[in-house]
Amino acid sequence: MKKVKENSLEELLLIFTRNPELGKVKKRLAAGIGDTSALNVYKYLLKHTVEVTENLQVEKWVFYSEDVPEEDIWDKNVFSKKLQHGKDLGERMEKAFRSGFEAGYSNIIIIGSDLFDLSEEDLKKAFLILQHSEAVIGPATDGGYYLLGLKSLISKVFKNKTWGNDTVLEATLKDLENYEINLLEPRNDIDGFKDLQQYPELLSIISNKNEEQ
Repeated sequence: MKKVKENSLEELLLIFTRNPELGKVKKRLAAGIGDTSALNVYKYLLKHTVEVTENLQVEKWVFYSEDVPEEDIWDKNVFSKKLQHGKDLGERMEKAFRSGFEAGYSNIIIIGSDLFDLSEEDLKKAFLILQHSEAVIGPATDGGYYLLGLKSLISKVFKNKTWGNDTVLEATLKDLENYEINLLEPRNDIDGFKDLQQYPELLSIISNKNEEQ
């Protein structure tokens, strides 16, 4: 039996985030610019994600990787704070979606917290699309995806994936080939130093701060 929501919203945004700790975030980026600079970039990306989601008129759940802080950049009056559970990314995402559907939400979208290209308009468009289709995906230029939206729990999209690999999008689309699915515009994930080079705003964060200098 589904739990009745305390509000009338049908739409839920799941935001997966890592606790911003030195040496534990953006490891591929850190290999090129050092742990401290990578952490500074990640904190900037977190701030950007807060800005593009905080005014969105949907329910918002933030899932932390390590522990749930009482006070941080995510305002507890805007974002419900939760902890990720599962042995890999797929299991953690599936459990988050399951919790949302069991709570009574019918249109659920998940994003990460480190996409500088993401805008509030992207999210509004994705929720609008999801009203009329079974799934929506935002392809990432590295072969993964930056956004996944579902109207019901489709467990196979979370299984048998090499997360972080350039085959994730292709495999997920194959899982959804019998469903009505729509795609958003591709967006650029920031994984390595080369991904930063088109963003002067992000490059300025690491200028004169590179640990190797």
